[in-house]
Amino acid sequence: MTRAAVLHGIEDLRVEGRDVAEPGPGEVRVRIRAGGICGSDLHYFHHARMGDFPVVEPFVLGHEGAGEVEAVGDGVDDLAVGDLVAVDPSHPCGTCAYCLAGRPLLCERMRFLGSSRLRPHVQGLFAETFLTTPKQCVPVPAGTSPGVAACAEPLSVALHAVGHAGALIGQEVLITGSGPIGVLIAAACRLGGAGHITVVDVLAEPLETALKMGADSVIQTTADGSDPLADPAHPRGWFDVAFDASGHPAAVLSAIRNLRPGGQFIQVGTFKDPMVPIPTDLIMTKELTLRSSFRFDKEFRWAVDSLVTGKIDPAPLISHSFPLEAAEEAFRTAADRRGAMKVQILF
Repeated sequence: MTRAAVLHGIEDLRVEGRDVAEPGPGEVRVRIRAGGICGSDLHYFHHARMGDFPVVEPFVLGHEGAGEVEAVGDGVDDLAVGDLVAVDPSHPCGTCAYCLAGRPLLCERMRFLGSSRLRPHVQGLFAETFLTTPKQCVPVPAGTSPGVAACAEPLSVALHAVGHAGALIGQEVLITGSGPIGVLIAAACRLGGAGHITVVDVLAEPLETALKMGADSVIQTTADGSDPLADPAHPRGWFDVAFDASGHPAAVLSAIRNLRPGGQFIQVGTFKDPMVPIPTDLIMTKELTLRSSFRFDKEFRWAVDSLVTGKIDPAPLISHSFPLEAAEEAFRTAADRRGAMKVQILF
């Protein structure tokens, strides 16, 4: 038997036994060693749904994971038992129009680990063992911390977002939201040569992590309606690029207001209410460019390389780790933005 953290309903997370699957031809079984809790995992935990897709069956969460190859099926010759790998959770079909056009991120039949979008649901990585294919396993050098390797997925999200901005060398960058994705965007912008990186959040504690991850300055905003970014010397704005990783309408408005004419705004965070008003006249008169960024595309291997070579160090981001038996405590800890950043479950 193997064990997994299985969601049955709102805040009903149980550690249960499951049969161990044997790898078939072209498959590998990975013994997961570390899995990170994402914001979407928390949404499932607290609401048992993601947007229009409720959880309708027992459901293993998790899409950030790394572990050791435990068994290989026939025909697998590029991985061996004992290899440490980061698991890519994105499974595009490879045959739809978007996949054939080179945009697998938009795949019509995407199977993303730990997602309730499809029925049956696509089971996730918060399990002691997981069956997958070599294509989804990116080798990691021996001796690498599984917790570091498990950061490849959220870093991929950040790299994908930053890639939308183009060349950042010398640019003034604003990031609204200092959660795990926000601070990883800061790290990716630093890697990309940004001139100055400012991170904004309503809480002081995550801003401390932003400074450790590459931000040059941080600003704690308030809920009183004032705009802490407004600069009288630059009434039309002073940032070249803005990323919203907060999913808060006030942050979006502030970012757009404080972009220079000709600047770029990139939406990364998910909103509670998808119908968010934006200042269209301001966007038009400044000729701003608006982009969206969802998950990641071809960045996963780049993320793994950035982590294992030390180009990006996620250590300041990883705040807590829990054993599988304490999965519920791990989720409740991860929901506390003052006390936690990236919470991982270790197996």
